Amino acid sequence: MKYRLMDVLACPYDKTFPLTLIVLREREYPERKYEWSKKPFCEEYCALKNVNIKNHPNPQELPCEECIKKEVVDGVLYCPKCGRWYPIKEEIPILLPDELRNREEDKAFLDAIKDQLLKVSPELGGKILKEGKPINLSTQ
Repeated sequence: MKYRLMDVLACPYDKTFPLTLIVLREREYPERKYEWSKKPFCEEYCALKNVNIKNHPNPQELPCEECIKKEVVDGVLYCPKCGRWYPIKEEIPILLPDELRNREEDKAFLDAIKDQLLKVSPELGGKILKEGKPINLSTQ
């Protein structure tokens, strides 16, 4: 998933923006070049630096050249308002409604990433693992 996608993603349930991004694995593509004349490329939110662009003192200094070369391979998107989490698997964010999600796959994903999630983001990771919606490791 490109970091710049975070500039347009919102929670499908309550439209909260921006979602919280937890990066577990990232891949670099050093051959990519920033080819746009406008900078910053993102309009509202820079996920690489976790800043609201309108609140940044000098948005032209945001590292778009660095950002374009990175992709989130594995991670979690989290809505701080409703507590829902969405997996990022093999560079693809999966933002499905609760009724279309595969509970077994989601639970297996959480189980596979739990140690890394707690290492990268102890507080939020713990919350997702214990209380995350629609599934967490505390639910049957």
